[in-house]
Amino acid sequence: ENLLDTGKDPASNDQFLIFLCAVIKAVDMYGDLLRVSVATAGNDHRLGANEAPPAIVSMFLGDHLSRILDCIEKGEKAIETGAAKLETGVGSLPVLNRDTTDRNRTSPFAFTGNKFEFRMPGSSQAIAGINIVLNTIVAETLSQFADRLEGAEDLDATIKALVKETVISHRRIVFNGNNYAEEWVAEAEKRGLPNLKSTVDALPAFVSEKNINVFVKHGVFSEAEIHSRYEILLENYIKTINIEALTMLEMSKREIIPACLKFSKKVFDHLAVIKNSDLDVVMTKEKELAVKLSALIDNLIAKTEALDSVVINAKGITDTLETARYFHDKVIPAMQELRMVADELETIVGTEYWPFPTYSELLFSVR
Repeated sequence: ENLLDTGKDPASNDQFLIFLCAVIKAVDMYGDLLRVSVATAGNDHRLGANEAPPAIVSMFLGDHLSRILDCIEKGEKAIETGAAKLETGVGSLPVLNRDTTDRNRTSPFAFTGNKFEFRMPGSSQAIAGINIVLNTIVAETLSQFADRLEGAEDLDATIKALVKETVISHRRIVFNGNNYAEEWVAEAEKRGLPNLKSTVDALPAFVSEKNINVFVKHGVFSEAEIHSRYEILLENYIKTINIEALTMLEMSKREIIPACLKFSKKVFDHLAVIKNSDLDVVMTKEKELAVKLSALIDNLIAKTEALDSVVINAKGITDTLETARYFHDKVIPAMQELRMVADELETIVGTEYWPFPTYSELLFSVR
């Protein structure tokens, strides 16, 4: 964490450059494993939205370190640059160094002055499993570097060669731009970086030969323990989505549908009263509202039955990964379709009929 607190420029700090290259190589080689470490049903909704980084694992280094990597890659001497001074315009304040980087909140793995930040974990996750992955993959790359450096006859020359080779081989993982941009998705694909959008896409990487080997080599997990954890993670995903689907069904069947029908009756009763009166009223918009309401309620019931059906069908699948894929490909889309109809009905049904607090009540009510 404090490698840059030595007063040396990073370009002349071999210790820092070796550690930086070890992290770059680790994140590039085991980016899929980092994605596995943050794979949960809840985090699938978060990644790539509201300042959370996307599912594509990349690194942000900032302009200063990126220029150093450019020089290393080209075989040029990096120019040592002192920290820029922060111009406050107030003579009585002490001179402050300006940070040589920015935070780039869109980046999954960012270097921010004197430390790396891994931004992908969800707030409900324990950090133990994530730290196991981080420590293991960095230990692996440092181990590879140590094997080479410890037997070197010319240590300085070997360090320079090692750093240059690492930068050239693994520079693809460094991206300082906007990770939300669609152009980055296409660019990441060109670079060969995996885009594991969901937990179901990510978890099979846990039991790949490469990732099993790194855990076994360092005595972290046995192969049996990895497969056990893999099954548990899949089951957690399945159970989470299943509970959410069952909750949604109960909300729709026992709360939303009855509320909508009750409001619909009020609308139709109103139309009947006007029709049976002696007043010459056209009621064009009232009729349009009644028709729209009836169509939406019918669609709501249909989407509820469709979700009920796909949840029941999941019980016939025995393979854990296949079940997880079914919940991702069938159950979640059915939930989203039901949600869309319910959301539209919420904008029509009277507040006193709607069974749950509205967004305006949640945000602005003091009751």
